[in-house]
Amino acid sequence: MTSSQKSPKSDNENQSKNYSHHVLTVSCPERNGIVRAVSDFLYQRGATISEAAQHRDPIIDKFFMRIEFEHVETDGSSAATLDQDFTDIAKQFEMQWNFFDLSNKPRVLLAVSQHGHCLNDLLHRWESKVLPAEIVGVVSNHEDFKSMTQWYGLPFHYLPVTKENKSVQEAKILDIIEQEQVDLFALARYMQILSANMCEQLAGRAINIHHSFLPGFKGANPYRQAYMRGVKIIGATAHYVTTELDEGPIIEQAVEKIDHNFDIDELVQIGRDAECAAFARAVKWHCEHRIIVNGNKTVVFK
Repeated sequence: MTSSQKSPKSDNENQSKNYSHHVLTVSCPERNGIVRAVSDFLYQRGATISEAAQHRDPIIDKFFMRIEFEHVETDGSSAATLDQDFTDIAKQFEMQWNFFDLSNKPRVLLAVSQHGHCLNDLLHRWESKVLPAEIVGVVSNHEDFKSMTQWYGLPFHYLPVTKENKSVQEAKILDIIEQEQVDLFALARYMQILSANMCEQLAGRAINIHHSFLPGFKGANPYRQAYMRGVKIIGATAHYVTTELDEGPIIEQAVEKIDHNFDIDELVQIGRDAECAAFARAVKWHCEHRIIVNGNKTVVFK
């Protein structure tokens, strides 16, 4: 029998088993024995590791790891007990850890203002089933993309923002996030600065796309800033939202080479492609649980 063949007995056995697909992320102080302890834990519970990656930050002596595995549920080990069973190892190595069931796609709420390229790109990826997420709707302070959102069969929440009603509208967004059990708030060129309160409530689960290669050209009109400075590359930066404007942990960046022949309009068009690419990758990696925040940086296991 060749290695590609399966016996009827094996097929029947596989059909009777309850497989689940998970990710474990870990961050902790660097110590000997971490990988072995985690691997032994999974092996003892009938797990098969399909992907593993690790990183050590030598400056702060910290260890990071992501393991993707298949788990066969038995009477003594189920997906529900993995997290509880892992507690002793986590305490031993002072770990911060999370188990994620990959059958549960993260629920994503999108936000947009008047530039729809990132929104359209992400919705197309979702509709094409290449984005491992469940998009639950779009919020906007303008009505420009209402029909496009509804074409995708998604609810559109029109929440116009003024200086006087900003806090009220933010509260409505937070209500939607709670009601829809949103895991990620993705700002697809949503041109409103979130309040400190909202940033704190969404820490680690709000991603923004900024249309410049941070840390250069923060704030408004970055393409004009880039043109006036005469830069030779432009780019886009996807980062987690924090209370400091455009200062959150960077997840992904995309760049394009330019020269003196490009005017501002051309920079905008080129930059929009970079924005779509960086934003889509950041959202995808977040939904695949590939990102671990390390202070004001990120470790991304691509």
